[in-house]
Amino acid sequence: MRLSFIIPVLNESTALDYLLPALKEYRQRGHEIILVDGGSSDDSVNLAVTKVDQIIASEPGRAKQMNIGASAASGDWLVFLHADSQLPANIDQLIETGSDDNERVWGRFDLRLSGNHWLFRIIERSINWRSRMSGIATGDQAIFVRRDAFNRVNGYPEIRLMEDLEISKRLKSLSPPLCIPEPVITSSRRWEKNGIIKTVVLMWWLRLLYFCGVTPEKLADIYYSISSATQRPDQLQP
Repeated sequence: MRLSFIIPVLNESTALDYLLPALKEYRQRGHEIILVDGGSSDDSVNLAVTKVDQIIASEPGRAKQMNIGASAASGDWLVFLHADSQLPANIDQLIETGSDDNERVWGRFDLRLSGNHWLFRIIERSINWRSRMSGIATGDQAIFVRRDAFNRVNGYPEIRLMEDLEISKRLKSLSPPLCIPEPVITSSRRWEKNGIIKTVVLMWWLRLLYFCGVTPEKLADIYYSISSATQRPDQLQP
């Protein structure tokens, strides 16, 4: 089994300083790392030159960047990874063992947030429980999928928000997700920047509107109009 790690970035040099050295062991084991840059103005690309197998220039937009990376990948499995995430050890073994035992064609890891505030522990448990009950994964959980299954569902829908929910719904038609309990640690900077309660309420509100039929384009406009976050709307993962 060969993994292709696909990392969409836009001005993520600080996060890449931590992530790319941690992925070195996977390159040494024959896996592939693809960085898809959406037009960074910082040092993201220069940092990655010697640490990844491919650097691909793209228009900005997380879904678009991930699809471009997937089209260039050669691995049996695609792992979509946010730049501010830290993976558990030996994820290649975890994916191989879990998928063989359950005949699953896609999955995700449990989530842990990097911050120490006690509310983060509640948020993590809520996200992981909801994901198990619904079969829906978020991008922060490092979604992985067999390359042939990814192609069967036509990849990520190229929308500004909720592309992770949409591809989860498509992939559920092929198999339930493999839910690996070892956590991916994701930066809590979004919550710390904007306030924990405010961010949680906003994320749930956006999800409710989405399930009520509000378009991802409209949701992105709503987010941008009320949030003080530094991320662009097309980089958000409610």
